[in-house]
Amino acid sequence: MKTILVTGCAGFIGSNFVPYFLEKYPNVRLINLDLLTYAGDIENLKEAQTNERHLFIKGDICDRPLVESLFSQYDIHGVIHFAAESHVDNSIKNPGVFVQTNVNGTFTLIDVAYKMWMEKPFLYKSGYEGCRFHHISTDEVYGTLGESGSFTEKTSYAPNSPYSASKAGSDMIVRSYHHTYGMNTVITNCSNNYGPKQHNEKLIPTIIRKALSGENIPIYGDGKNIRDWLYVLDHCKGIDLVYHTGRSGEVYNIGGRNERNNNQIAERICTLLDTMKPSLNGSSYKDLITYVEDRAGHDRRYAIDATKIETELGWRADEDFDSGIIKTVKWYLNKDLISSDQEFNSK
Repeated sequence: MKTILVTGCAGFIGSNFVPYFLEKYPNVRLINLDLLTYAGDIENLKEAQTNERHLFIKGDICDRPLVESLFSQYDIHGVIHFAAESHVDNSIKNPGVFVQTNVNGTFTLIDVAYKMWMEKPFLYKSGYEGCRFHHISTDEVYGTLGESGSFTEKTSYAPNSPYSASKAGSDMIVRSYHHTYGMNTVITNCSNNYGPKQHNEKLIPTIIRKALSGENIPIYGDGKNIRDWLYVLDHCKGIDLVYHTGRSGEVYNIGGRNERNNNQIAERICTLLDTMKPSLNGSSYKDLITYVEDRAGHDRRYAIDATKIETELGWRADEDFDSGIIKTVKWYLNKDLISSDQEFNSK
C-alpha cells in the first residue's frame, strides 16, 4: 500500500480532497499533517475519521524533526501539500506568520522529501523513483488583470499582498528543487474555490452567514472586484489528475471559467436564500448588502486560462457557477439547521 503525506487537510480544500481521494484509491494510505490553526477544523474530516487508511497527526510543517519522523515511520512515497496561511486580510495584519508557514514550511517539507527520496541530485534511491511532490498554490501569485485577458502558466509573477508574495516564494522553492536537484515536482495554481466546509471568514460563507443572521452583508469597495470561481470538488479532481499524470516540473492552472464580481455573488446568493429560506420579515436579503472600506491593495480582477490542463490532461470542471452555488448554499443551510438543532438539544 502506497503512503502519501497530505498537509493542511483539516482546512477547506484539503478536507474535501481527503474523502474523495480515499474513496477513489483503495490502495493508498494518507498521513494527514495539520496544525489545526483557526483555518483548520477536525470536524471537517468526520467522513474519514473511521477510515483505517487515514491517519491524522496534529503538527507543524515547519517542525523538521516531526516531518522527518513521519517520512521515516510511514515510508512516505508522495506529498500533496495544501497547508498554507491563506486569508489575505490576516496577511496584511500579520505577514510574518505567512512567510513562516508558506515559505519556511514548504522548504522544510520539500527538503526533507529530497533527503529521504534521493541519493544525490537527479538520482532517486532504489524504490523511490516514482515519488512526487505536488505543491498547491494560487492564481494570486500572478497579480491583477485589467478588463481582459487571463492568467496562463507563462504569466510573470507579480504578487500584490503578503499572502500572495509568500505563496510566490513557496512556488519558487519547489521550482528550484526540480531544476537544481531533479526532483519530481508539480505545481497547481487555482482560482477562487467555493463549496462545502469553507472557512466562515471567506466571501461566500460570510454572505450566507450574515444574511441568515439578519446582519449587514459587507462588500469591499464598489463590489466590482472580479474572481474566477471554481467549485472545490472540481479542484480536487484536477489535483488528482495532475498528481498522477502531470509532467514533472510543470505548472498547471486550474480555473472554473466562471468570472463573477462580488456584487453578482452577493445578489445571486441572496436570491437563492430568498427562495430557500425566506427572511421572517418578508424582505429580501439583498437589502442587507452594505459597502465597506476597500481592502488595502485589493486586486481588481483574476481569471485563469485552464487550456493547458484541459488539453494535456483532459480535465473539465463538472460544475458551472450556477450549479455549484446552489449546492453550496444548500450545504450551508443544512449545516445551519444541524447547528440549530444541536444548540436546541443542548439546552
